[in-house]
Amino acid sequence: MNFPVNLKHIMVLTGEPSGDFHASRLIEEIRKKNDRVYFSGIGGPALRQQGVDLFYDIENLSAMGITEVLMQFRHIKKAFDLFREKLNSHLPDLIILVDYPGFNLRAAGYVKEHYPIKILYYITPKVWAWKRSRLFKIKKYVDHAALIFPFEEKLFKKAGVSSTYVGNPLVDEYPENLSKFFLRSKALSPGLNDPIIIGLLPGSRNAEIKNLLGIMIQSACLIHQKQNQARFLVSKAASIKREWIEECINTSGSPQLFDIVEGPVREILMRSNLVIAASGTVTLEAALFGIPTLLIYKMARLSFWAAKLLVRVKYAGLANLIVDEEIMPELLQGEATPEKICIKAVHMITHEHYYESRLEQVRKKLGKKGAAKNAAGIAMNLLRESHF
Repeated sequence: MNFPVNLKHIMVLTGEPSGDFHASRLIEEIRKKNDRVYFSGIGGPALRQQGVDLFYDIENLSAMGITEVLMQFRHIKKAFDLFREKLNSHLPDLIILVDYPGFNLRAAGYVKEHYPIKILYYITPKVWAWKRSRLFKIKKYVDHAALIFPFEEKLFKKAGVSSTYVGNPLVDEYPENLSKFFLRSKALSPGLNDPIIIGLLPGSRNAEIKNLLGIMIQSACLIHQKQNQARFLVSKAASIKREWIEECINTSGSPQLFDIVEGPVREILMRSNLVIAASGTVTLEAALFGIPTLLIYKMARLSFWAAKLLVRVKYAGLANLIVDEEIMPELLQGEATPEKICIKAVHMITHEHYYESRLEQVRKKLGKKGAAKNAAGIAMNLLRESHF
C-alpha cells in the first residue's frame, strides 16, 4: 500500500460498535482542527464512513454465542498480528485507543515497548468498578487519558495518570433542548384515559435476555392489573433473536399489551412515561432524556457472588454513580421479582414528575457538551509533540 506523504498519521483502535461510533465523532472533530491527517486503524462502519483506512473490521471482534468463542480468540490474534504489521510498515504519529480495554491495553504495552509513539486513550477502562490494576498499565503506557465520567478524574489523578475530564459524549447525543421538548410535550399531551407507555429494555446480551426478559414481562402483566392504561414497548437489540422475545410475550397471556421495537432505543425513550431497564449505558441515556427509570439486574448466583467481591461501586446505575445518590431505584438479584418491580413501577408512575426532577442532577454533573471536541484538542497537542 502506498501511504500519503506529507500527512500526519493517526492510528485509531476500537473493537465494539459503540466505540466505533464515538471514535468516528472524535475523528470528525480532529479533521476540523487539521484536515491534513491520514487515519488508519481497527473499526467498523462509522470509521469507514469517516474515510479511515481500516486494516481490520470489528465485525469479527464482536462475535457472540458460545460456539463462536474460540473463533473470536482467533480473530483477536489476527487483528493484533495485523496491528503489529501495520506499525512496522508505516509508523503513526499518534495512536488513539477507544474503549475495548483488553485488546487496547495490550496494544499500548506493545507500542511503548518498541516505539516512542504518543498514545491517547479516549473512553478509558472502568477501573472504578473493577480491575483497578489496569490503572498501573494506563499510567505506564498511555500519555494522556480523556475521561468521560467526572468521578474518574480524582481516581486517575491520584494514580498519577495524565488525564482530563472532557465531558460525556452522550450529552451531545441527548442535548438539553431535546429533553426539555420531550418533557414539555409529555406534560401537555396525556389525558386521564391516555395510555401509560412503559419501555422494557432487557439488554443486548443473550444472558441478560435469559435472566431479565421473562421477569420484565411478568412484571408488566402485574402493572397492567393495577394501571389498566399501561402498554409496553419491548426493545430488541440487533444481537437478539426476535423469536425469543415473541415467545416470551406470547406465553404471557396478554400479548396485546406489548409491541416490539427494533433499532435505536431513542424511539422508546421518546414515547415512554417510565422505563424498566437492565443496568448499562442505556440508563444514562434515559437520565439525559429525563425518563424516570427503574433499574433491575439479575445474574447467576455464582456470578453475582463473584461480582460482589470484585466490583467496587456503591450503585449499579451510571446515573446513580454520577450523582452519588440513588435517583434511579435499583432492584438487583433477589430483589428483582415481578411483585417488587410492579410495586416500585406503579409508585414511580404516580410520582412521575418527582422522579423526572431528580434526573436533572445528572446533566448538571456531566457538564456541557463537547466531549469529542475536547478530546480532539488533546489529540492535537499530542500530535504536535510527536517527533515522527
